[in-house]
Amino acid sequence: MPIPTSLVARCRRIALAIAVIGLSAPGLVPVPGLSATARAAGPKDRDADDHFGIAQVKFINEQISAGWADAKLKPSDAATDQEWCRRVHLDIIGRIPTTAELEAYVSDSTPSKRAALVARLLGDDYVDEYARNWADVWTTVLIGRSTENDNVNRPGMRQWLKRAFSKNMPYDRFVTELVTATGVNKAGEKDFNGATNFLSGKLEENGIQATAKTAQVFLGLQVQCTQCHNHPFNKGKQNQFWELNAFFRQVRSLRRFEGTRDVQAIEIVDEDWAGEGGDASQAELYYELRNGQMKMAFPVFVDGTAVDPSGYLPATMEDGTTYGVNRRRVLSELIVDSPLMPKAAVNRAWSHFFGYGFTRPVDDLGDHNAPSHPELLDGLAERFREQSFDVKELIRWITLSRAYALSSKVGKGNGVDDPSIGEKPRFSHFYLRQMRPEELYQSLLTATAADEAEDNGEKAARKKDEWLSQFIIAFGTDEGDEATTFNGSIPQVLMMFNGELMKTATSTGKGGFLDRIASSGLSNPQKIDALYAAALARKPTKKEVGLANQLLVARKGDAVGALQDVWWAVLNSNEFIINH
Repeated sequence: MPIPTSLVARCRRIALAIAVIGLSAPGLVPVPGLSATARAAGPKDRDADDHFGIAQVKFINEQISAGWADAKLKPSDAATDQEWCRRVHLDIIGRIPTTAELEAYVSDSTPSKRAALVARLLGDDYVDEYARNWADVWTTVLIGRSTENDNVNRPGMRQWLKRAFSKNMPYDRFVTELVTATGVNKAGEKDFNGATNFLSGKLEENGIQATAKTAQVFLGLQVQCTQCHNHPFNKGKQNQFWELNAFFRQVRSLRRFEGTRDVQAIEIVDEDWAGEGGDASQAELYYELRNGQMKMAFPVFVDGTAVDPSGYLPATMEDGTTYGVNRRRVLSELIVDSPLMPKAAVNRAWSHFFGYGFTRPVDDLGDHNAPSHPELLDGLAERFREQSFDVKELIRWITLSRAYALSSKVGKGNGVDDPSIGEKPRFSHFYLRQMRPEELYQSLLTATAADEAEDNGEKAARKKDEWLSQFIIAFGTDEGDEATTFNGSIPQVLMMFNGELMKTATSTGKGGFLDRIASSGLSNPQKIDALYAAALARKPTKKEVGLANQLLVARKGDAVGALQDVWWAVLNSNEFIINH
């Protein structure tokens, strides 16, 4: 049976498109579209930004440079304007820049343009996108990506986080409100408080998950395994887990069913707790050692600070005397006062912008896990506290640092700086990393200009959740673990090759992105340039232009079809899905 001519032609076009993908891999070809003069100006602009009146940036640069000297590393050259602009948009607002944003930055010749762009991305013009991106980041940190837990209301969590980040809530207040939240977790309900979603799905089995996640997220301590035994590697003891767990024994989650068998909402309340011995004035809990012996625990913080053992909530007697304690409120105060909290926050933020924190994993601090740059971690944590826990200022310091401005291309002097094989990161070049799935989703919308018509409310967020859910695998562990197949695996490849989002992105329908490019007054080479600028923030190489011309020939003059093939190939390239 003869093979249809149309299929042969299609295979030829796909082969050519795959060749385009191969040529687009980052680090394999020099980034085009930048003159030698502009390249030479890169380090000068970088230095101007480094000393934009920010002592904290200078401190970062000195500490990182000292690490290079100690390890005898020569840092990579500065990133190009296009690379840095794309990078900082992805990291701060969660998407690639539009062509207009890229052109505006590249054409700016002022020495402080990097500081100015960071200020804009952190300012009022981008407040909604900034809040959306960081709500995505922290929704994943606090409750994960899975939508299967009926005790968690993702829209409610997201709404609270968006408001917190749009107002630039100080991080100490952010932590306090999450740890102490009471109210209903579903928007639209009386007494709604979206912050309750952090704990609403973690209070079963006497709050084991609440204990582990609070320590992990806000203190950088891995305590989950110590519920059963002393930690085999760090100083964590079993009694410390249950002493921390005692802070959560006054909190309860109440399910609202509203006439159905399905949970409609969860209400978090604080109540007096009589303890497992029945005496609320000395409200204890009991836990079992591995040898079967039972031990007693009262609330004691990780630094050894003991708290009033009363299980009564604060109250005032008729004679005016007060008694009782709100254990969660005291816990939040101890967390905020602890030197571990700002260190954990700085470590997590640094990891967001560089792909690696100062420790691995990022939420495992302690003597057993020495940080790569201890003086820098401690110093940034101290400065973060002195800056009243201003998250935007921390972001500004990191993104204006010299290390963040380096190219991702490895040079002869820093080839050994490779944390992917277990080495401690030295940040002598920018580490390649795949976009988060949320970033890829938003970047596909931006590249195709689909975000112009996109509803920016909860409806759009639910569409994104539905798209993300295809990559999530939940595990039934005590910690509520989950994994993602958004890691170059078959589900991701199939989605990028032929998923609904990709079909929409490469559609040639009337009024769509490709139709507008095809029907514009641009020449064919200019149309190809427009596609590469929209997706990759650069111009195509000569070889890529040549392959595009071959696609046009294969399409027998069908310019729209050729543009579609090129666009599909560019969006499926490593260069598009990697932050570099």
